[in-house]
Amino acid sequence: MKKRVRQREFGFMGWGGKRRGAGRKPAGERGGVAHAKRPRLAARFPVLVTMRLRAGLASLRADHTHELLQRILAGSSAEFRVIEYSLQSNHVHALVEASDERALTRGMTGLTVRLARGLNKLWRRAGAVFSDRFHARILKTPREVRNALIYVIQNARKHGSWRARRPDAYSSGPCFDGWRDTRKNPAESSARILARARTWLLSLGWRKHGLIDPLEFPRASPA
Repeated sequence: MKKRVRQREFGFMGWGGKRRGAGRKPAGERGGVAHAKRPRLAARFPVLVTMRLRAGLASLRADHTHELLQRILAGSSAEFRVIEYSLQSNHVHALVEASDERALTRGMTGLTVRLARGLNKLWRRAGAVFSDRFHARILKTPREVRNALIYVIQNARKHGSWRARRPDAYSSGPCFDGWRDTRKNPAESSARILARARTWLLSLGWRKHGLIDPLEFPRASPA
């Protein structure tokens, strides 16, 4: 006696159009930052942001490039301001403050536009400069903020592009006033042009866990 073979049934998502989840997933530069809704942001929390260049562009770690970007980063408003930063060859790290998530998005959008225009003019080119929208991480504790400070202003040590005891020249480190070595405080010789922190966490709170040694190495993640 033959067994009756039952035909399998296949569920369909609907007729026509693109099937959900189908197709190759973007990778590398195209993968980018997920375009999910930004989380709510309270004004008391600073934010660690990263902006990444498109592949094939010149390095940001050059004197004339740094002078240009430093002037742009120094621009601030009542709702958005850059407090600390560092330039790596193909990305920018920064600690910023914003009154809420909308002010953060508006401020970062305007900042990336100004940076892109300035770099295109400097490099005598046209076209997109940044590979995707910025990555943001809200910092809510003194420990997180201290780790983020080291991650930003000491990031060149992580990449092996800065080994001197003095602060990285392509960062806000030379005018940072939280170094542990008070005998030769770098802030004494460099005037600050960036906005000063207004949040308790970024101005005072992080200091509960100690000032930062000029040779302190950043963690893989600022958590």
